Amino acid sequence: MRENLKKIDGLRKEFTGTFIRFGKKTNFKGYPETTILLQDVKCTTDKKISCDHLWFNLTKEFNKIGLQEGDIVKFHARVKEYIKGYKGHKYDDEEYMNEHPIQSDYKLSHPSKVILIKRVR
Repeated sequence: MRENLKKIDGLRKEFTGTFIRFGKKTNFKGYPETTILLQDVKCTTDKKISCDHLWFNLTKEFNKIGLQEGDIVKFHARVKEYIKGYKGHKYDDEEYMNEHPIQSDYKLSHPSKVILIKRVR
């Protein structure tokens, strides 16, 4: 669990993170969607690492700065609790369910005011 995010649950704060790579996921309608991975996400008020990594959808604001590997970005986002773990019926195997238990965690949602702080290349 992301304990540092849990402490500020529900608040909108300013964060920084290092862009690592793009990814893909299937959205709830079955269409592919591009995602981005940010590493060492820090809240700018205390400069401590809030979490080691976070995945975001590639929003218009992230897309317009032309992300490259190693770029450091600053953005505002709200801390929200969510439920993670396997919730489907694809595997009725109890062992699989034990490996992916349903539990709560914390994420950053609705990123806005995205700016590029440092371009590595």
